[in-house]
Amino acid sequence: MTTEPVTREETYLAHGIFLFLLVFLLWIMLAGSLEPGEIVTGLMVALVVTLASRPHLSVFSGLRLSPSAIGPFLAYLGVFFVELVRSNIDMARRVLSPSLPLRPAVVEVKTRLSSSLGRLILANSITLTPGTLTVDVRGEIILVHWVDCPPDSDIESATRAITSKFERHLKGFVR
Repeated sequence: MTTEPVTREETYLAHGIFLFLLVFLLWIMLAGSLEPGEIVTGLMVALVVTLASRPHLSVFSGLRLSPSAIGPFLAYLGVFFVELVRSNIDMARRVLSPSLPLRPAVVEVKTRLSSSLGRLILANSITLTPGTLTVDVRGEIILVHWVDCPPDSDIESATRAITSKFERHLKGFVR
């Protein structure tokens, strides 16, 4: 039994099907109904969005579409939710107690994610957690505005503090 390499067209088709199903699922969740009219409309919207997105489907090349990616994806969502709540509480504490010290700084963090999709998800995860904001992504370096940067923070310590929790799980479902 020989396994032939996956062609570019097959990969492209898989990304198109993935996007179609993702948009359709999102439509059904937002519609909140399984009535035939909603299903047909959702299928049409998903088809139009998928066809309109054809030139940009290559962004999904960094995604691992396999059953083994489900666990890391769910773990990432859990970590993201915990970090979101934790950082919201921390920022609320800082707003309500103005005497708490703030040491804002722009720091560089390094990512080991190689795909543009992986870096995009990581940058957005950083931005969505209060207290940090992604300013720029340059290759493997992400510039982050950090509201409370520890003194003498270097690239390794900033990377550990800001990205390591997310990146560990992201590597399971993106490249």
